[in-house]
Amino acid sequence: MQFFRYLYHNITDLAPMWHSPDFLCTLAATVFPFNIRPYSEMVSDLDDEASSPTEEFKAFVTDTGMNRSQSEYCNVGSKTYLTNHPAKKYVFDFMRLLIMDNLCMTPASKQTPIIDLLLEASPERSTRTQQKEFQSYILDSVMEQLLAADVLMGEEASLPITTGGSYQVLVNNVFYFTQRVVDKLWQGLFNKESKLVVDFIVQLITQSKRRSQGLSLDSVYHCLNRTILYQLSRPHKTVPQQVTLLDSLRVLTVNRNLVLGPGNHDQEFVACLAHCLINLHTGSSVEGFGLEAEARMTTWHVAVPSENESDSVQSQDVSEGRQLLLKAVNRVWTELMHSKRQMLEDIFKVSLPVNDRGHVDIATARPALEEPAAKSWQNHLVHEKKCISRGETVAPANQSKLSRVSSGFGLSKLTGSRRSKKESGMNKNNLSAQETFQWMFTHIAVVRDLVAMQYKEHQERQQNALKYVMDEWAGIEYELLRERGLWGPPIGSHLDKFQLDMTEGPCRMRKKMVRNDMFYIHYPYVPDPEPNASTQPARYRRAISYDSKEYYMRLLSGNPGMYQHSIEQNTEGETTQQEPEHGEDTIARVKGLVKAPLKRSRSTADGADEDSQDQLQELLESGAMDEEQKTDNTTLLRLLEEGEKIQHMYRCARVQGLDTSEGLLLFGKEHFYVIDGFTMTVTREIRDIETLPPNMHEPIIPRGARQSKSQLKRTCSIFAYEDIREVHKRRYLLQPMAAEVFSGDGRNYLLAFQKGVRNKVYQRFLAVVPSLADSSESVSGQRPNTSVEQGSGLLSTLVGEKSVTQRWERGEISNFQYLMHLNTLAGRSYNDLMQYPVFPWILADFDSEELDLNNPKTFRNLSKPMGAQTDDRLIQYKKRFKDWEDPNGETPAYHYGTHYSSAMIVASYLVRMEPFTQIFLRLQGGHFDLADRMFHSVREAWLSASKHNMADVKELIPEFFYLPEFLLNSNNFDLGSKQNGTKLGDVILPPWAKGDPREFIRVHREALECDFVSAHLHEWIDLIFGYKQQGPPAVEAVNVFHHLFYEGQVDIYNINDPLKETATIGFINNFGQIPKQLFKKPHPPKRVRSKSNGEVPGVPVTLNSTLDKIFFHHLDNLRPSLTPVKELKEPVGQIVCTDKGILAVEQNKVLVPPAWNKTFAWGYADLSCRLSNYESDKAVVVYECLSEWGQILCAICPNPKLVITGGFSTAICVWETGSSKEKAKSLTLKQALLGHTDAVTCLTASSAYHIVVSGSRDRTCIIWDLNKLSFVTQLRGHRAPVSALCINELTGDIVSCAGTYIHVWSINGSPIASANTFTGRSQQILCCCVSEMNEWDTQNVIVTGHSDGVVRFWRIEFLQVPETPAPEPIEPPDVPDCCGEIEGRDAPDEDSSESEGEEASLSQEPKPRSSNSQPSSAVHRPKPRTGASWSVDSSSDDSRRWSDTLSIDEKEGFVFVNYSEGQVRPGVPVQPHPQQPSGPSHGPVPQPLQPNTMEARSYNKLKPGYRWERQLVFRSKLTMHTAFDRKDNAHPAEITALAISKDHSKILVGDGRGRVFSWSVSDQPGRSTADHWVKDEQVDSCSGCTVRFSLTERRHHCRNCGQVFCQKCSRFQSEIKRLKISSPVRVCQNCYYNLQHERSSEENPRN
Repeated sequence: MQFFRYLYHNITDLAPMWHSPDFLCTLAATVFPFNIRPYSEMVSDLDDEASSPTEEFKAFVTDTGMNRSQSEYCNVGSKTYLTNHPAKKYVFDFMRLLIMDNLCMTPASKQTPIIDLLLEASPERSTRTQQKEFQSYILDSVMEQLLAADVLMGEEASLPITTGGSYQVLVNNVFYFTQRVVDKLWQGLFNKESKLVVDFIVQLITQSKRRSQGLSLDSVYHCLNRTILYQLSRPHKTVPQQVTLLDSLRVLTVNRNLVLGPGNHDQEFVACLAHCLINLHTGSSVEGFGLEAEARMTTWHVAVPSENESDSVQSQDVSEGRQLLLKAVNRVWTELMHSKRQMLEDIFKVSLPVNDRGHVDIATARPALEEPAAKSWQNHLVHEKKCISRGETVAPANQSKLSRVSSGFGLSKLTGSRRSKKESGMNKNNLSAQETFQWMFTHIAVVRDLVAMQYKEHQERQQNALKYVMDEWAGIEYELLRERGLWGPPIGSHLDKFQLDMTEGPCRMRKKMVRNDMFYIHYPYVPDPEPNASTQPARYRRAISYDSKEYYMRLLSGNPGMYQHSIEQNTEGETTQQEPEHGEDTIARVKGLVKAPLKRSRSTADGADEDSQDQLQELLESGAMDEEQKTDNTTLLRLLEEGEKIQHMYRCARVQGLDTSEGLLLFGKEHFYVIDGFTMTVTREIRDIETLPPNMHEPIIPRGARQSKSQLKRTCSIFAYEDIREVHKRRYLLQPMAAEVFSGDGRNYLLAFQKGVRNKVYQRFLAVVPSLADSSESVSGQRPNTSVEQGSGLLSTLVGEKSVTQRWERGEISNFQYLMHLNTLAGRSYNDLMQYPVFPWILADFDSEELDLNNPKTFRNLSKPMGAQTDDRLIQYKKRFKDWEDPNGETPAYHYGTHYSSAMIVASYLVRMEPFTQIFLRLQGGHFDLADRMFHSVREAWLSASKHNMADVKELIPEFFYLPEFLLNSNNFDLGSKQNGTKLGDVILPPWAKGDPREFIRVHREALECDFVSAHLHEWIDLIFGYKQQGPPAVEAVNVFHHLFYEGQVDIYNINDPLKETATIGFINNFGQIPKQLFKKPHPPKRVRSKSNGEVPGVPVTLNSTLDKIFFHHLDNLRPSLTPVKELKEPVGQIVCTDKGILAVEQNKVLVPPAWNKTFAWGYADLSCRLSNYESDKAVVVYECLSEWGQILCAICPNPKLVITGGFSTAICVWETGSSKEKAKSLTLKQALLGHTDAVTCLTASSAYHIVVSGSRDRTCIIWDLNKLSFVTQLRGHRAPVSALCINELTGDIVSCAGTYIHVWSINGSPIASANTFTGRSQQILCCCVSEMNEWDTQNVIVTGHSDGVVRFWRIEFLQVPETPAPEPIEPPDVPDCCGEIEGRDAPDEDSSESEGEEASLSQEPKPRSSNSQPSSAVHRPKPRTGASWSVDSSSDDSRRWSDTLSIDEKEGFVFVNYSEGQVRPGVPVQPHPQQPSGPSHGPVPQPLQPNTMEARSYNKLKPGYRWERQLVFRSKLTMHTAFDRKDNAHPAEITALAISKDHSKILVGDGRGRVFSWSVSDQPGRSTADHWVKDEQVDSCSGCTVRFSLTERRHHCRNCGQVFCQKCSRFQSEIKRLKISSPVRVCQNCYYNLQHERSSEENPRN
């Protein structure tokens, strides 16, 4: 370069060379790195050219994914994109020298100035960024020199004018140069701060004025104006951008005299400036409104704010910045008005309004100026675009090199858009062989790349289409071939396997099971290898199920007799991977998310509305094959954009069990979506995780957290905002990084987020989810912002805001509910096995035949942790704590190195039930544990945790209080044998469970709710959730665990050592986590009631504060309403008890919840249906679309959006009502559920458990899932068409009635008990209902309404029946029709459970528990399906015959059965029963004997040769008003509807005459009318002495037998224990003697 300088200064002959374009281009090329860019790179440059935003290109460069060649071909330095050669500076210095000299010499108008030639002299293959850096460098250095030289000062200038130059030429050239700088600024090719340009121009103007030569400064002012407008139109979204903008405004104010002075009279500028200020003032264009903003509109962007942008701190800054900005804008506006107001008014021909101080306010001026100013601005932008697009007019066209790169658009020229033939000819001749080859190979590479890319996209599209079609087909095939499907088997097999459904019912109980199609894939049958084949036995055996072999053999044999399994080969082998039967919603999986079709039983997601689904469907149909659908980005957006507008998007990981599945959380207008398998990269692209290179994807969950690949299925779940019940912040891996979302349909998701994102997501949820109206619906038991620990806050007291703890103290919620609420509040979640809900061991007695809940020794010590239950262990734990020494000083002292709840503990308890078996096997390395270490006996688990094992301090899980299924090995796993030879199978239960898991769960729950536990539960809460959890109280309570179990002890993000991070995460995963501490003070105890008033333990206080008013505790003492409480014109069809009163509608009508102010009616001749107002009965809408489905026989409305109908078509139609007003007039068919083979006669739904049960004339019931609208299982074995159904909303139990039979089933279809109610008369069951209070209370009843006008009450009780060695009769699982007929005919002779005598209700005493003396009805039941091994099976002939002898026959008199002694003994003298109350006198009324064991409540012990059996036992009946057998009923009628009030104080009975009667508990037993009293008006003479009644001789009822007597015959008084009448009341002579005799026989044994 020094040599060049020497030549330049000394050899004049070379002067033309220095200015020649060829030399300048070559000189410029030396500072560019030598590289060859492929064509694709140039194309991307070209696209970018269109938008030319400065910042955006930076993003392109950093993204290796999008701009591949940038990293491949550029040797990018640390800061520069040009060469890093040390001589670069000298090259630039030489260029500057050439330019400066040129400025003095040649006028710009004569020939192209060197500055232009150099600016456009970049090599053809340079990138835009390189050109930008090169041009900026030149412009900047020239500006610096011009200023340093005070160039416009003329003679005073320090830059002497070169010989031959003139001052005027210099000035013009400098002004021209200034214009080029501003051009480059607008083009986006000047990467220095625009402030430099303003300073430069201001100084030039100042210098010119100082010389005051009368120079025309218009052109330089024009440059200044353009620069200012450029500055003001920049984006100002981020803080740095705002700072720059504020600085620009400040400079503008400082130089106001210059910019807004008289010298600057550019009208266009003033108009545009006004536009800029108005725009900044409104704040509408934070993205800027210059050329790049306009260009940006053409390029497509996902307009989703990144997670980091909406940070709270930043948003605060933004608002602060906004204030500063407004201030600055107002200041400039004031200056503008001050100096240019007149000009503005002239330009726009408006007069600006002034305020009282004479100022023009920007806000008031805005309406007048906004539109014209915007037009001026558009004109200005057009002008700027022209400047850029024409490049420079001054550049002569024949300079081929130059024109090719003119104004940065060399690429467009290169592609041949503007090249004269001449220059193309020149170029062809100039190409060397090497260049030709380079070009050729480049073009080949480009084409190869393009074809490869298109092929890959084509393959991906094909794959997606195939996946989608396969999924669709799998769904259709499953529907056709499933049990009760069109081509499927009519009966299920005992080889069908089920797994726990993850949706929750009431109190967060998960009871439902769903089909497990993966079972035989997880546990295939592998024939045993040859004995000599295996050299040594494996230490652990493979996990196998004994059923796999039978399944495999059936498949092998292809036995046509086993046709129900002809399908399983397909479903199991081929399609199960796509089976959506895993409790997941499968909606939209395109690229791994295929949307299930609408018209299919397991329809789409629960929360989606029909619209958006239709659109998704269309989208998928049109879009899945669309050629343009290239990226994952569009794949995902295509899925949602039509019906949905995504407003926010966050990366998340869904946590379930041990697995996490990463995906995206999208917030739309009315729904939010959780879509697995996609992620958002740093550059905000949406990509499928599976196709991403690992270096581009930083997982949300740290590496060490996942032991193996996630086994979760990829799903897309839709939730409607209105269905969200609650959102809670959660910890995951002890880090505050997750949130749990609870949906009204029982689903809940635990979502983990990146660090710092969780709170934003939580705020977003709070913004979109409507708040809960009633805290009782809440999963946490209280309103979101209520503190769980009661403060003495006056406000909360005044508002009546109750915390969940206060509700528990007052007895408003049960102990189970309270513990579940506390677990929820403390962050325990079913979704995360490391933080599973924890429940206490409550019992210490696992040996007694019967639990004594009044004996403190029955219970565990709740004030001590499990480690302190026995003194021996306690001493050892204390010693460990005292003697603890840690060599590293990292681990503080602790009592327990294991936890009371961990993933392993949960999985070991639930190991017999899928999906927990799979989880256990993963934790255990693929095999079951040694049999001696497996959970196999409740008693041994207690002894291990409380006494024997130093490493075992585990507590229980909630399932021990509600889920009998987990105690059974129904999957028939080979769990091995213990060392003592015991083979593991079902869990061994304590004796008091009577060998029945249901009874174990019931008694265990009863114990949890009993008074002793209620009085001490707060002590356990202190240990787990309260003040004894940590700190000195924990040490005192011997309750200190290893420090890594506690929150806040470890921050996994700050562990730099990967090994240590993995170890820590592994520790947290495997050993457990302490719940969040909820209470800092001692927990208050529950207010337990005293026993003095004989209240039943475990009944909520509110219900029996004065007296127990629960009707089923006083069945023989119910007081009827003497007149109907409601009367309708036709038979009653439905009764609903609301807080406001009793509502009733006729048959063929149903009330619509939750307001109950509308009715849905059917049964019209034109097959239409109507929606009417309840009060006026006026039709609001008539639906005619249902007619094509034939006549409707039954309908239900489970919620206001759904109507479900059934009828002659045999299909159950699920209809959806539109939400908007237009759509409300139509019903849309959401799904037709197919399975029945005859007319559907009754339907019922449970909103708590989300199931529907349908009953049919085909004598079966089917359980359907209400969320997924899919088949779950069927209930077989009815002997007649099903006539009535109901579901217990508390337990999920299902009651079905058919003919005279009543059947009880569990929610999963296992039979529990059944009975024949036949009494020798025609009396079909027409309706039924169940009491739903305190599910552990054995006194709960099933109520049936019969066609003979009698309401009967039944209880499920355990009875002892002889073991029958006789073989069981061979009977198919379903009784065929013929068999049913025979049984029906034989039934009258076989048993009459109770005849219809008037006093039947006297004969059966209600017992608080299954006591010794109990009447029973014969139990008729089909043989239960194999697999439900613990369900009662009394279908063997002997047991049936034996139970017949237990029937009570009232016609002959009273018979008492004492099961404890196994003998039948007659009562008091057997006399004919008075059938004619109003007839002539009869003998004394017989009274039942009370066995003395009743009072003492001595517990039943199972006698040798007997077994326990659960049976339905008749308890009592109601006959007044309706029974046909009572002569005193003037208008008897059949019972058509039943209901129970919410508080269970009343039972409501609707009859065939449209009357509704109410029965309630009498306040004063014996003082008011009872059901067995004969009606006064029917009797005119005394039943004893036949004296006629008159005004003087009044009627008196005997309180015991109910007959009417005169004063003399009823002068006796006695207590009646049986009716719970403890004070003497009036009785007749016969009853008096009987009662005295009974009393003395009771007292004698005692004496």
